[in-house]
Amino acid sequence: MALRGSKTGDGHANVELGEQKVRRGQGGETHQVAGGDVPVMTSQQGAPISDDQNSLKAGPRGPTLMEDHLLREKIFHFDHERIPERVVHARGFGAHGFFETYEALSDITSADIFQRAGEKTEAFVRFSTVAGNKGSVDLARDVRGFAVKLYTREGNWDIVGNNIPIFFIQDAIKFPDLIHAAKEAPDRGFPQAQTAHDNFWDFISLMPESFNMVLWIMSDRTIPRSFRFMEGFGVHTFRLVNADGKSTFVKFHWKPKLGLQSVVWNEAVKINGADPDFHRRDLWTSIAMGDYPEWEMGVQLFDDDFADRFAFDVLDATKIIPEEEVPVRIVGRLVLDRNVDNFFAETEQVAFHTGNVPPGIDFTNDPLLQGRNFSYLDTQLKRLGSPNFTHLPINAPRCPFHHFQQDGHMAFHNPKGRANYEPNSWGGAAGGPREAPETGFRSYPESLSGEKRRLRAESFADHYSQARQFYISQTKGEQEHIASAFTFELSKVETPAIRARVVSHLLNVDADLAKTVATGLRLKEMPAAADAAQPTRTDLAASPALSIVGNGPKSFKGRKLGVLVSDGVSGDLVEGLKAAAKDEGALVEIVAPMIGGVKADDGTLIEGDQKVDGGPSVLYDAVAVLLSPEGATMLGKSPAAKDFVTDAFAHCKFIAYNAAAMALFEKAGVAADMDDGFVRLEAAADADGFIETARQLRFWPREAKLQ
Repeated sequence: MALRGSKTGDGHANVELGEQKVRRGQGGETHQVAGGDVPVMTSQQGAPISDDQNSLKAGPRGPTLMEDHLLREKIFHFDHERIPERVVHARGFGAHGFFETYEALSDITSADIFQRAGEKTEAFVRFSTVAGNKGSVDLARDVRGFAVKLYTREGNWDIVGNNIPIFFIQDAIKFPDLIHAAKEAPDRGFPQAQTAHDNFWDFISLMPESFNMVLWIMSDRTIPRSFRFMEGFGVHTFRLVNADGKSTFVKFHWKPKLGLQSVVWNEAVKINGADPDFHRRDLWTSIAMGDYPEWEMGVQLFDDDFADRFAFDVLDATKIIPEEEVPVRIVGRLVLDRNVDNFFAETEQVAFHTGNVPPGIDFTNDPLLQGRNFSYLDTQLKRLGSPNFTHLPINAPRCPFHHFQQDGHMAFHNPKGRANYEPNSWGGAAGGPREAPETGFRSYPESLSGEKRRLRAESFADHYSQARQFYISQTKGEQEHIASAFTFELSKVETPAIRARVVSHLLNVDADLAKTVATGLRLKEMPAAADAAQPTRTDLAASPALSIVGNGPKSFKGRKLGVLVSDGVSGDLVEGLKAAAKDEGALVEIVAPMIGGVKADDGTLIEGDQKVDGGPSVLYDAVAVLLSPEGATMLGKSPAAKDFVTDAFAHCKFIAYNAAAMALFEKAGVAADMDDGFVRLEAAADADGFIETARQLRFWPREAKLQ
């Protein structure tokens, strides 16, 4: 089928399927295209569809209209595709906690949660992957869901976000297509929990608006070390509205107190084999130990004047507002301090909805947000089986609630008394709840006008400039990881034309990146750059806030140290390392030849936490190898022990060791390549220096030598 790039009437680069002509026949309408006839797309009722790219809006930047029956049908069907697990975000893990407000924000919002400094509000948070099923692995390369339910005094507020501040698409009508393309192919049922396949990259290569997000997902953001070390974002632009009706635009951020940290790809693959529940176990264990994960809530606040002069449209969910242009103001903290009592009752049954907002929080006309507000109730009805899912304890408000909604499956709360409607003339309590015109939720009275059309605003048409900005904001090593990720994913794509199309888009992002990927794929020839609706801007400055390495931790707190030991090891050395790690707030696990542990040189038993073949170095942020000469000889014959060393070396981890460990290093083949990432321990007092060195997390200079 011949493909060529073009611009649509609204300025967007799309791909046309050759010369299209419509003809009618007994089998229905068909398109005549290069390569044969294809059927005309229709609704489920058979009505031909003229535009499957845009939802119906009031003007180019106006809200999505409720009458859009095609959007409704498409998303309704998509929401009901799977039972019983979620269609997306099926693999999740949650925990309870609280949100503490740092300061009153009554000048910018009437939301009750922001009226009193120091007030704590109950919270539940669910983290998840997007594409995989419930039984998939934790370290898939994927976007992570970061959904927060705040049980405020004025109703539940759900900030249903991700660990990436943007998304693939600009209009919700494309969401079913995106997820269909990303998930397993319908004819074969694989691959799942991964995007390294033809369908995903075929779709992406035909959607230029996705390429900012594609740069993010090919970065290490999609293989985080754990939930505790990743950011969260509300993605969309919302409104804060104060008691006087004044509106302020806002973007929501969650900043991890421990800093940012990811793994490298080879490490992720091996973690998935060693512990497919790695993220779940990490969160559960940290809370159970009292090392409570913590994030700070930040807000980017801006007005209409800024929105009008900003280089991109603030309603475009494929764009960020760089923190250097609008600083993030920290307004509170989120602490997770209690694991769930029952996974199904809480983590599986929790229901989030972008439309759950208290008075003082309001929406914008972001077409992706508008579609999400439309979609979520359908999803909950299908998955939980009843409109009364709000009666489940995990979903029920913690504040009083009163309404006339009644009956349905599993109705735990029905109106009491005679009145189940309003208005009614029954006085007092018998008449039931009444409206609260002064304090109830009121939508911001935004003035709207425009033609009723399916289109995309011209201000949404720059698809590559921020992708370039993200790329140049990364360190050299992070850029190399992005190039490697593209090369790996596209190497799994069987169709050469799809690989070439992706590279054609990368030429609009960064020529060196495109060349590196093309070389890695051994393309026969470099394709021409994809047609761009708007040229890529090269004047956007790098944003340091976008680098993981540049925003890493200041300590080794919250990390895990794996210590490989053998019989005859110095007990003082092991205890010194444990004490130094404890003082830092880090966790130590002893990896031994047998789970029963080892006998130290003084005859004491050092209990094992992991057996060497069940505790590979990929599970740890840094490692130590402390052996006796006899133990080193014995472990030198163990493939698992040698892998422990070689993987730690290959993944640029800091490695502490004693003199006897050199024999194992020689057997593992790393002795000749030892660098400043190795720290020798002669006495217990040396452990403090190693922990201080390990605060850097990885010895990145080693990576260049390994290539």
